[in-house]
Amino acid sequence: MALTAAPSAGDAILRRQRVRESAARTYARSFPIVPVRAHGMTVEGADGRRYLDCLSGAGTLALGHNHPTVLTAIRRTLDSGAPLHLLDLATAEKDDFTTALFDSLPPGFGDRSRVHFCGPAGTDAVEAALKLMQTATGRRGALAFTGAYHGMTAGALAVTGAVEVKSPLPSGGEVTRLPYPYAYRCPFGEGARGAELSATYVERLLDDPSGGVLPPAAMILEVVQGEGGVVPAPDGWLREMRRITTERGIPLIVDEVQTGVGRTGAMWAVEHSGIVPDAMVLSKAIGGSLPLAVVVYREEYDGWLPGAHTGTFRGNTLAMAAGAATLRYVAEHGLVERADLLGARLTGRLDALKGRLPVIGDVRGRGLMIGVELVDPSGEPDRCGAHPADPELARRVRAECLQRGLIVELGGRHDAVLRLLPPLTVTDEQVEAVLERLAEAIEAASR
Repeated sequence: MALTAAPSAGDAILRRQRVRESAARTYARSFPIVPVRAHGMTVEGADGRRYLDCLSGAGTLALGHNHPTVLTAIRRTLDSGAPLHLLDLATAEKDDFTTALFDSLPPGFGDRSRVHFCGPAGTDAVEAALKLMQTATGRRGALAFTGAYHGMTAGALAVTGAVEVKSPLPSGGEVTRLPYPYAYRCPFGEGARGAELSATYVERLLDDPSGGVLPPAAMILEVVQGEGGVVPAPDGWLREMRRITTERGIPLIVDEVQTGVGRTGAMWAVEHSGIVPDAMVLSKAIGGSLPLAVVVYREEYDGWLPGAHTGTFRGNTLAMAAGAATLRYVAEHGLVERADLLGARLTGRLDALKGRLPVIGDVRGRGLMIGVELVDPSGEPDRCGAHPADPELARRVRAECLQRGLIVELGGRHDAVLRLLPPLTVTDEQVEAVLERLAEAIEAASR
């Protein structure tokens, strides 16, 4: 009689997860592994296999897994006996984090701003920013963009673009949806000129007395759309949005949850364009791998009454210590400039790969936030010359990547964009390994 190998501990954990956890789980479906150790960019599974992590906690891990600087800050805080939970009371750790945060903010913004500590997820900071501007302006509506992703709570979901996550339940909020510039699949069918048309459309719509748009409480946007497919907004378009909102007294909220802390080759993505927003929503990397979210805003908007936006878990001492250490490490070790350099190297090499692999329709991004859109080259191109997205191929590529020890997640309008979010500490050798494994996976999946 043949002997059957006993299931591994990892297999048993995955089986229990499938039985116990909700059907809404996502990453666990894409990556059926059980991580047991991690350092830097490397994750080791229960089966002993090692993976290069190009997901980085959806951009949370600016310094990668278990960076010594972050661990030292956490251990020091634990050993100090500092209280780990104090609602919104003042602590030395909060004061230090706030100092590090304000020191990092764009010129002209941080020197006259206030910070509000929110619940530990970015979606609550989005809710806080929207509520803040509704309070300040006395208006209710919001301007948001196609392709946007701002979170899963009611207000954040209302300004999110993806129809799938809104369905089947309606989300609240009076939101006017505007066209985001997306040159490869331009909403106007005009490619690179789409940004100019988008700005013209926004301005004329807001000024049209029969346009149906009431004066809004705020405009909210991402400088680079992450879940929307790694779509960077042109700097000129961002400056136009700032001009349009300023001239009409509309507060501008920039969602930097995924783009912040050096990810795009600037400490904050707005710095590429030079615009100064009225509010910035920050989370993910600012907690140094631990949950933390804030909204920073110009002090003239601080019209809240005490308790206007509260929550139990706004005082995560460990996250503040880890976050302060992360912000300073990124600034002091040149990781912002390195993200810009390595991002250019990666996109350049991927562009070259596109020349011999026609299933790569577009390569785009900023810094170490890169998207590779996969297409069906046999399909009929649209007016911009873009072939149909190929989500099935993208899923096969993701699986082939995992087989080769590379963790890459999908995004974009049709889940056909490979998203690369390596830690800012990625080495030159790891960059080469990512490129090699990714190229092999695309070739294998497209045969």
